[in-house]
Amino acid sequence: MCDLPTAFTPCEFRVKWADGAWEIDQARRLRRAVFCVEQGIFVGDDLDVIDAQAQPLVAVSQVGGMPDQVVGTVRIHEAEPGLWWGSRLAVHAAFRHHGRLGAMLIRLAVCSAHARGCHLFLAHVQQQNVPLFEKLNWTFLKAETLHGRPHALMQAQLDQHPPCHDPLWGFATRSRSAA
Repeated sequence: MCDLPTAFTPCEFRVKWADGAWEIDQARRLRRAVFCVEQGIFVGDDLDVIDAQAQPLVAVSQVGGMPDQVVGTVRIHEAEPGLWWGSRLAVHAAFRHHGRLGAMLIRLAVCSAHARGCHLFLAHVQQQNVPLFEKLNWTFLKAETLHGRPHALMQAQLDQHPPCHDPLWGFATRSRSAA
């Protein structure tokens, strides 16, 4: 997925709602790379009925202040009034330690849903990611098995996630190696 030379690391990333066809396309390709190829959870593609109503969020690397490529993604959707779900969190393997991208995607997911009337935000989290979510003020509700893998049903503590009213702008973060 990453076509950048290995010696080059972008110094800034923008985490935002996807609003361009290229961002949505790259987010879907990244999900396939992570969930189908790397983890082997799905065969061929991970698209499902939720994608028709979900809002994709992306982490975009910035080069010279301009968007370059999608290196992280998650999707959110409102299942019923006030009940929001996050799912399909994926960060490109080469960028998993460059500026807390997963945490920023999770934060924007919850904060933007909160601004749109969310009263309850839930996610099925792969077991190995539970500590990250707990650090980000999420509560473990119960253990579950999804797609043959251990997961946890978790709930965001909305009082710890202030509403974000401008998710198309989102958040900027710098790479740890650039700090």
